Amino acid sequence: MAAPNLLTSTTVTGKTSLANLSTVTGNVITNSSGSNTVDKLNNIVISNYSNAVAYANVMINRSTSSYYVGANIAVPAYSTLVLLGKDTNIYLEEGDVLQANVSTNNTMSLSASYEIIG
Repeated sequence: MAAPNLLTSTTVTGKTSLANLSTVTGNVITNSSGSNTVDKLNNIVISNYSNAVAYANVMINRSTSSYYVGANIAVPAYSTLVLLGKDTNIYLEEGDVLQANVSTNNTMSLSASYEIIG
């Protein structure tokens, strides 16, 4: 259960995770315990496709504790918000889960591009 040395990694696999968000906190990206990989988040984009402002929470769950990447973020109607850009990387270690929820069902989606490094 150790993260790989990034200088000696042998694989990098690009991925994109897509999620329609609800008021119930849901898993967006899971780096399983014992995966022997680290997930490098490149970007997180939240889109509000409703006609009213909605609020989003994006967090990393580690060992049953949640750490907010963005809390109670207001996203205007019919707008897109870049929460994380490629210039600000976050690494998901083994056992970490990227999670999200919103204030109103059927209002927002989330896309996250990342690399699995092993």
